[in-house]
Amino acid sequence: MIRRSVIVNTDAKNECDDQFAIVQALLSPSFDVRGLIAAHFGNHRSNRSMLDSRAEIDLLVDLLGMNGRVRVANGAERAIPDEKTPQDSEGARLIIEESVKTTPESPLYVAFLGPLTDMASAILLEPEIVDRPVVVVWIGGQGYDGIGDSKAMEFNLSNDIASANVVFDSGIEIWQVPSNVYSQMSVGYAELDNEVAPHGELGRYLAQQVKDFNETVVKEPIESRSLGDSPAIGLMLYPRGGTFRVRPSARFDTAGQYVEGAGHPVRVFETVDARFILADLFAKLRRFAQEHSN
Repeated sequence: MIRRSVIVNTDAKNECDDQFAIVQALLSPSFDVRGLIAAHFGNHRSNRSMLDSRAEIDLLVDLLGMNGRVRVANGAERAIPDEKTPQDSEGARLIIEESVKTTPESPLYVAFLGPLTDMASAILLEPEIVDRPVVVVWIGGQGYDGIGDSKAMEFNLSNDIASANVVFDSGIEIWQVPSNVYSQMSVGYAELDNEVAPHGELGRYLAQQVKDFNETVVKEPIESRSLGDSPAIGLMLYPRGGTFRVRPSARFDTAGQYVEGAGHPVRVFETVDARFILADLFAKLRRFAQEHSN
């Protein structure tokens, strides 16, 4: 099987959706996962958010029985201070290291489920990376053309606006999944109870932590959650699994709004195939549980 070289950069303990994306990536035989990078998610809920993400990644790797089989690296502990200064980290160095191994026939895909801090840092540390076959897949930014809540700051962007400007100005290949698209990945409790929870310790953990997050953080009468990070995995599995428009790269102002940028082409997804992404995830969880039932 031809395999796609993949790195997943994840603020894994920020919410409860990164966990599903991480598991789907690690259970996908067409992926050669070159590493998982723990990302920060600001200091809104924790003063050690990157380390919280690292602990969650380690927990999932353990539940999958993959200790020692996948590289895990720490990313930056905080946002870059400005658009010229990187946050050097093992995660940024991992991206640079793997980018050197690419060929036009075998590019490196780096999925960002949180801020773009480690990608911006990699670019600032080694500017030549933008000329290598690297695809940045980012879950982040508001919808375009007034679609979605254009007044609210999108969360992943809010945690490092400067890094988004570095990446979008750089000319590196970008696939963007904005908030109006990634929010259409909802699953309900009933679906989690039927399709996820029955499948071993891993399935029970994934389903329960969604309910726990809603109960302790969201605190609203709700029985669903968007698995908004999963489109990054689904689009790497099947790049035609969504419709997109190529737009000129923008910049982001201090309120997180789009302003005129360098104009490099960016693939902005306007729909994703939620049926495929979720069905693939559920099937892989079920198969994993069956294969490890003993």
